[in-house]
Amino acid sequence: MAAARSASSVAAEPRRRGLLTDSKETVSRDGTRIAYYVAPGPGPNAPVVVLANGLGGPRLAWRALVEYLGDRYRFVTWDYRGLYASARPPRDEPDAYAVPRHVEDLAAVLEAEGIEHAALVGWSMGVQVCIEACRQLPGVPRALVLLSGTFGRPLDTAVPIPLGRKLADRALEVAERYALPLTSAVRTVARQPEFVGWLKRAGLMAETVDEAEFAEVVGLFATLDIEAFAKNLRALGRHDAERQLASIDIPTLVITGDRDRMTPRGLSQQMVRRIPRAEILVVRGGTHYTAVEFPELVGLRIERFFHENGL
Repeated sequence: MAAARSASSVAAEPRRRGLLTDSKETVSRDGTRIAYYVAPGPGPNAPVVVLANGLGGPRLAWRALVEYLGDRYRFVTWDYRGLYASARPPRDEPDAYAVPRHVEDLAAVLEAEGIEHAALVGWSMGVQVCIEACRQLPGVPRALVLLSGTFGRPLDTAVPIPLGRKLADRALEVAERYALPLTSAVRTVARQPEFVGWLKRAGLMAETVDEAEFAEVVGLFATLDIEAFAKNLRALGRHDAERQLASIDIPTLVITGDRDRMTPRGLSQQMVRRIPRAEILVVRGGTHYTAVEFPELVGLRIERFFHENGL
């Protein structure tokens, strides 16, 4: 039985900035300690929106959406096992990082908060988590918003070249083996003031991103446990939710950028064709980070989607 263990206000992240400020902990089914965060909104009876992060994405990345809709909805998110404030699983083996385990962590958070129903919003890896939650937690999700993600094996689409999957697996094996020096290198590079500018010039991020704000997200990413990150990514690469799409019977909004190199627009269009009650927004000029590149557009579209579906 999962139960909330502690709660404290995060003084360094004032509520006026739209952050998930109430920091708490719970314990998942296999004993993994999970950190989660709440923005209480207008009150305990407000409709709940659960935010499933991208792999390595901190809660700070949701700031614009929470700030925009935080006066009407209660927001909840959590750190994936092994990342940020969540602990590694007691049995630190490959299956312990599989997508179904992340859904078990979500179930523990919902139980700790007494949440029976929620809209689920997933970004990148969070798309897979949300789709899997529809299977493992029937009746809990009331609507889905799927941002910049895929339903198939993510490494197959992120490295769309011959032998790409094998190369990706080999790279992740190396990352696990040399986690300590890689962690130091990532922190050095990510903390450079020019880092976000480099991403823009490489075409991995749109010019509309606020460099100062996104630098905060990158700064948090630099604190990750690289070994746990690689374990999560390898497990994610084995997950395939394609067969589940046709059984999703709740309103679904898919949002994608037409310049997303990690999860190309065509994957989102396939999802919309296979999910019975799905609709799509294609953001022109958006990359994998559309949610932070075009926060007003994304926020307005999600607001309308919730309104049209009685949330």
